[in-house]
This record gives sequence, structure tokens and C-alpha cells, in this order.
Amino acid sequence: MLFLGILLSIFIQDVVTSLPPLPPGIMDCVEAESGCKADPQCKELYSTLRSCVSEEVALQGSKARIGCLEALSALHYPPLLACKCQRGARREEHCLRVYWSVRILQSYEDLEASPYDDSPVEMSHMASIVAAASSLPLDGQNACLKAAQDCGLYEKCGSLRSEYVLACTKPVPGSDHCNRQKCHRALRRFLERVPGEYSLGLLFCPCTDKLCGERRRKTIVPSCSYQERDGEQPNCLHLQSSCTRDQLCRSRLADFQHNCQSSDHSPSGCFRDSGTVCLKSYAGLIGTIMTPNYLSNSTMDVALWCNCEGSGNQWKNCLKIQNMFTNNVCLAKSISTMGSSPPRPVESILPPSPRPSPLDQQNKLSSNAQDELSNNANTKTNRDANTLILFTPLPLSMSVYHRRGPAFSPPTRQNRFCSDSSATHPAQCLDQVVLCAFPLSAVQTHTSTVYMNIIKTIYI
Repeated sequence: MLFLGILLSIFIQDVVTSLPPLPPGIMDCVEAESGCKADPQCKELYSTLRSCVSEEVALQGSKARIGCLEALSALHYPPLLACKCQRGARREEHCLRVYWSVRILQSYEDLEASPYDDSPVEMSHMASIVAAASSLPLDGQNACLKAAQDCGLYEKCGSLRSEYVLACTKPVPGSDHCNRQKCHRALRRFLERVPGEYSLGLLFCPCTDKLCGERRRKTIVPSCSYQERDGEQPNCLHLQSSCTRDQLCRSRLADFQHNCQSSDHSPSGCFRDSGTVCLKSYAGLIGTIMTPNYLSNSTMDVALWCNCEGSGNQWKNCLKIQNMFTNNVCLAKSISTMGSSPPRPVESILPPSPRPSPLDQQNKLSSNAQDELSNNANTKTNRDANTLILFTPLPLSMSVYHRRGPAFSPPTRQNRFCSDSSATHPAQCLDQVVLCAFPLSAVQTHTSTVYMNIIKTIYI
């Protein structure tokens, strides 16, 4: 066994030192795979490496593993060894399988590499978003409500948000729980396809009261996206083990660890001197096995839904997993930057600003509704006065407009947020997934039975 250990050590050293430097142009791993398969020798070595990542080879013993190391040492195709992937790409999972096939020596603790390529233009755009968000005055406004309204005004954001809310709240036929895989896919689709100025605004909106904090905490529908029905938390080691067996989760975790390393020598608290890329990597974990979220409605602290009970002699390793989120200076500073720090200059083309919220343009009705909500948060006996509800879009044939005739015209971009001062058209906020509030008496005035059948109250 001692001889075998020495032999493995020699092979590892030879492979690591023989890897070529990164080429100037980084190729997508799917394209690099196609180029490798066009060369007979590269194709044979790559085929061997593909078989090495299977669990069956891992159980075959040292001889099989040595064969894998020999194949990796003989592979000299720079595009494949230096390739990267793009988050949310059509063939992302295929790309990630290629990436890990030629990196059998890279463990989940390797902080020096990420499977994803973050272009300078994209990161500069992200920095612009953070800078713009940090310069917005709160003025006592519910920032998370405004972020939801801005999202609803942007068609893609409202549509994809509606999609993930439905996927994460609709029970599986014959049961009382959701389909978590569908929920995860819909969450990832939303975060990957919606521009950061909208999606990050929903995830990291700053709050000054618990009502706003609860809205922010429930943005990703925790009851389906990560919480167990019995309320029990899994062990963090088991959670990580499940994640590393999934190519997508493993890649997102490696990306998070790489981009959210803390540093005492950086103003941002991050090793890469940019909290922007850390926020993007954190958001990339949402919709995976290791979905993090806010601990409560009164803090911006985040954590995984897991604990370290029963970890035995692996207790320190378990704490290390928890500390990636609960004791991470880079992550904490990056999150707090969204809406709390002064604007910073960014050398880039600024992204298009979110469309102005109707909350800023309409009359006093919206602010009155928010005041009532704030009072209800502190006075439980007054909860019946207003109800905070989540609206989901419905086909016109099922809507109140269809039932009530021409007197109830479909909503437009100007009136879809329940801000009619006369309170005669509360149905107009059914157009997008929007969080809004108005007196229950106003709803009762207009066929409350119909409303109660087509809306689902999920916020108290």
C-alpha cells in the first residue's frame, strides 16, 4: 500500500505540473469536445476519462484509478483542458459533464477554479447594477414591494416569476406537497433569463421592517424550494454529498466557493476584490440541492437549511460547510451593499434602468395600503383589515374581466398594480405576479367570492 501511495503521488504531481497554461481565448467545453473527437488519439483518451467519472470505476480499486491518471497525463489538447461553460446555456449540463470529465483531480474544495466563465463585460454590467441599487434612497418605502412591482412591469420578469411561483406552490396530483424538481428548474430559469437589475432587486432588496423582510425571505418559496415538510433539517454533510453527485449543483457550489472567498486585505471583503461576482454565484445556487436563503425576516444573514447533528468526527467539516454562508465576510458585505452603500464609479455601459414603479407615479392609495400593512404587522387583531396576497395570471376566460363584461377592461402597463384611487377595479392587479394590498372591504364590494376562488393567500 505504501508503494501504491507513492506511485499515485508521482502521477498526480506529473499531471498537475504538465497542464498547459490557459490559452488567450477560452472555448466552450461542448465545442472543445467536438474538436477532441475529431482527433483519434484525443478521442480515445477522452473516452477513457469519461468512463473514469462513473461510480463503478471508483469502486474498482487503485488499478483503475491509475489508468485514469495515465489517460489524463497523456491528454494534451489545450482547448479541452482550459474550457469553460456558461450559466443557463442551452447545453449547460452537457458542457459541465465535459468539464468535470477532464478534471478528475479537482475536488469540491478546490477554490482555484470555477467551471463558469465570467466575461469582463458581464461582470461590469453586474457591478453597474449593484452601484445603481446602492444609490437608490429608501425614503421609508418597502423596497421589496417596489422590486416586485418593477418586475411585474417588465414582461419577461413577470411571466417567469409567475411560472416559478406556480411550479413551487402547485401540489403533485394526489398529494399535498409540491414537485421540488420542477420548482428548482423554474427558479433557475427565472434567475438565468431575467436581467440582474430585476432578479437581484428581488433577492437582495433592503428592508427596515419585518413585513418587508418576510416578503424577501419568501421570494424563493422556501416551503418548496428547500424546506422539508416535517420541518427537520438534513445534515450539512449529507446535503453536500448529494450536491457533489449532481453535475449542476457541484458546478454551482464550486463557482460559489471560488467567487465568494473572503479576504482581510480587500475593501470589499472578497479575495477577488469584487462582491458583484459573489452575488451572481450565490444566486446561482438557488434552485439546486444547496439552496440558501435568509435566516429570518429581521436579518440579512443567510444560511443553508441544514445542521451538524450526528456529524461525529466530521463535525469540523460540517461546520466548514455552514460557515461558507454564516461566517463569510465577502458574502455578507456583498449582500449588504445592495441598497446600503454609496454609489461607486463603474467603467462600463450602464444597463437600462428598471421602468418606474406605479407606486412612484400614482396617488396616495398605494401608500395608504402600505401604512395599513405596517400597522397590521404590529397589531394582530387588525389583520382582517388588509390581506397581503400573491396574484398569478389567469387565462382571460377564467378572469374577472370575462365575467364582468366590458365595464372591467383588461389591465395595461399603467393600471395593473391595483392603484386605482377609486378602488373600483381591484381585479386589474391579476395581470402579473405582483405582491400588493388593498382593503378587504374593497374586494368584497366586487364579487369577493370570485376573487377568493382565483387567488391564493400565501403571506400573512
